[in-house]
Amino acid sequence: MEGFFKGEHVLVTGASGRLGRVVTETFGRSGATVFGVDSDPSRAVVERCYAADLTDEGSVSGLFETLEKDDVALRAVVHTVGMWDGRPLAETSVERWRLVMDVNLTSTFLVFREALRSRLRLGVKDPLRLIAFASGQGVDRGRAQQAAYSAAKAGVMRIVEAIAEEYGDDGVTAHAIAPSMILFDGMEDEKGIPVQDLANLCLILAGSAGEAVNGAVVRAYGTLR
Repeated sequence: MEGFFKGEHVLVTGASGRLGRVVTETFGRSGATVFGVDSDPSRAVVERCYAADLTDEGSVSGLFETLEKDDVALRAVVHTVGMWDGRPLAETSVERWRLVMDVNLTSTFLVFREALRSRLRLGVKDPLRLIAFASGQGVDRGRAQQAAYSAAKAGVMRIVEAIAEEYGDDGVTAHAIAPSMILFDGMEDEKGIPVQDLANLCLILAGSAGEAVNGAVVRAYGTLR
């Protein structure tokens, strides 16, 4: 899909993370102008990367205000930010529960809400693709010692379904990719899905195929059974 997104603006959160880096590079090769967001922009591989705390409402709204001032109308938002957590439920503190919810679920809500608000303010009618990351823990069933993580990822799934139903007629699509084990460099002998395959899925959903499967959760389990 080299050159397919030429002239389009794409926002990738968690741009310096292992998943975010591959997603930004993949969209860059497709011709898109990629904007990154990260708590530490200096570590990102994308030229234009903004600092933001995506669990904080003011920080997220400020990010989109900055993009608007630069006349950035987004074609796609790929939200890669998240965290895993595993511990017995009886040993899970309220503070830890809230952290897992904020990083995985609240950040998704805030980023997608502000993307929608920005689109309305700009008066844009072009398609907008919102892509989040869930997981098998949550979209299929909760897992032992992963109550907070499973609940948060289930919430991500419901957010994208709700957005698809509410805004689908306005040219907005929303999807959740639910990977199994993500295989990064050095993990080739393990079972799961290569990180590049996930980035390629983001490209597909950001294109015209995204409209055909609006609201879908893509179970990207690779070779993990």
